[in-house]
Amino acid sequence: MKKLRFGKMAASLALTASLTLSAVPFTSAPSAYAASASTQSQIVSTAKSFIGTPYQFSASTSSTRVFDCSSFTKYVFAKVGVSLPRSSKQQSKVGSFVSRSNLKVGDLVFFYSPIHHVGIYIGNNQIIHTYGSPGVTVTSLSSSWWSKNYATARRVL
Repeated sequence: MKKLRFGKMAASLALTASLTLSAVPFTSAPSAYAASASTQSQIVSTAKSFIGTPYQFSASTSSTRVFDCSSFTKYVFAKVGVSLPRSSKQQSKVGSFVSRSNLKVGDLVFFYSPIHHVGIYIGNNQIIHTYGSPGVTVTSLSSSWWSKNYATARRVL
């Protein structure tokens, strides 16, 4: 009888230890999320620091005096250590697909078909991007024109 009790107690201890140890990796998850939130915040703050910077088609990627849409995203993401290709069409092929309903801060959002415009999702159904006379600006994805011309999104972080 004592052997049976000892066996049950040993099994119980093994199960408790196993469950306790299996929970260890989950305790590190919040710090990984914090790093991601920090990167997202850095992307938004860097992008917003250029609001009003003029738009110029085929702008150089070595200057922040003017941007086109893809030189803007390339510059902003480089600040957090992410290297993007030069054109919006090329950028639309990196990372992983994200549905419109699952957009997160820092996702690249693309417009037209074929792709020839890119912006950065900054939350609350808004993107920051550059085009035409406003230059770098924040726009709602709910506005009819941008909503109608939405093509896809990619997560590169």
